[in-house]
Amino acid sequence: MPNTRRGSLPKRLKNAFKRRSIFIKYFFAFFVLEILCFVILAVAVSFFGTNNWTKETMKMLSENTKQVADLTEEILTNRMQPDMQNATFILCNNISMISEAIDADIYVCNMDGKVILCKDLVSDNFEISSNGECIVHSFYTIPQSIINSIGENGSSSPASTLDGVYTKSQMYSARPVIVDGKTVAIVFAVKPASLGALNYLSNSMKIFLVGSLFALVIGAIATYFFTNDLLSPLKDMSRATKCYAKGDFSYRVKVRKNDDTELAHLLRAFNSMASSLALYESSRRSFVANVSHELKTPMTTISGFIDGILDGTIPPEKEKHYLEIVSNETKRLSRLVVAMLNISKIEAGELNLNPVNFNICNDIFNVLVSFEQQIEQKNIEICGLDALVPTTVCADEDLIHQVIYNLVDNAVKFTENGKIFVFVENNDDNTVSVKIRNTGAGISNEELSKVFERFYKVDKSRSYDTKSAGLGLYIVKTVVELHGGTVSAESVEDEYTQFEFTIPNDYRNKA
Repeated sequence: MPNTRRGSLPKRLKNAFKRRSIFIKYFFAFFVLEILCFVILAVAVSFFGTNNWTKETMKMLSENTKQVADLTEEILTNRMQPDMQNATFILCNNISMISEAIDADIYVCNMDGKVILCKDLVSDNFEISSNGECIVHSFYTIPQSIINSIGENGSSSPASTLDGVYTKSQMYSARPVIVDGKTVAIVFAVKPASLGALNYLSNSMKIFLVGSLFALVIGAIATYFFTNDLLSPLKDMSRATKCYAKGDFSYRVKVRKNDDTELAHLLRAFNSMASSLALYESSRRSFVANVSHELKTPMTTISGFIDGILDGTIPPEKEKHYLEIVSNETKRLSRLVVAMLNISKIEAGELNLNPVNFNICNDIFNVLVSFEQQIEQKNIEICGLDALVPTTVCADEDLIHQVIYNLVDNAVKFTENGKIFVFVENNDDNTVSVKIRNTGAGISNEELSKVFERFYKVDKSRSYDTKSAGLGLYIVKTVVELHGGTVSAESVEDEYTQFEFTIPNDYRNKA
């Protein structure tokens, strides 16, 4: 039992890591990036800080060597005056104060390289050798090569051992003491290079690290909330997809108002897709129900009437009447099957166009003739035929015939005791427009935007014929667009509805 308990915690942590792997990855990615930025900044601070310290230190050494050289020159120039008897003490005392102020070793050597004046000559802890020389600087002998390299403006170096005088690299600045146009001594200011830079860098890094620690903590907290806020919509999308997989398209991902980021655009597109899927699913279910009804009703009618004829229930003198009904129902089934096959070919990209030159006005006339019986039964007046002029187009005649047929069929369904207007126009851009308008109840603006959608049917309560499967106008739109044309609809409720399609005179010029 104890072993099981000990093993359960790592397992739970592992499962938690898996569940929140995206969050953890993003969080650590941002956090590591933040640390990397601080590391780069620390390197930059140390590099540029050290260079800046070196430049400032070299400038300070140069200025102070010049000050000591000027004072030494003045003392040597006025050495015979009575008030300058203590000049050596004044000079050494000045060197001592400047050395302590800038934390450097300042001394004066003669042209042979021997140190003649230094800060230790006036120090309380000064120890002298038996011959009265400084026990520290008496062993310094500046090489003649260094002495000769110092010009009138002096010389300096951020790292030098003065040709072996020092065992470790030193920062130094040297200035000549010129009396009566002749260099009589050299002033040196020397400071350890590595120790000074290390102390400066250490102090800078302490300040930087303390600031960085606070910045990292604040950054980690901000990164946590930022990452959680960034991934929250993705989690919401994950929940939405699970609902959609179960067939529930009502769930919508939350989008902040006035949010114009790329993620907000994605969420809005996702919600739009969900709405389209919901509409598609509703249309699909309606379509299945309609097609099932469309198939079942005529098949039942056909079966019943044929059985009645075969078993003698229907008398011989009425057989012709019922056979005509069977024939009409068969044609209705055939149209439905053809529509389904065309949709299947269109979606599969297998519907090939066979362009020929034909008079589109003849097709309109032939379609209207095929509806002659329904037009007479509904007392519909056809207007505009007398104004038609022969108009030749190069297109797939069978498909364009189906477009005209579907539009006329739609107009006849929704018209009773009214008028149907037909217009054909040759446009200046080498296109032909066909308009079919019918009077009647019209279509609302909300429904008008959906009439070309697959499976969509106008409000059944306003339809005079509810046997449509909602495919006709979808086929119209698809066929017209295959020809490189456009189709549109406009309507005013309780007045009229008009459908217009425009195709090129020769669709191959638009391909």
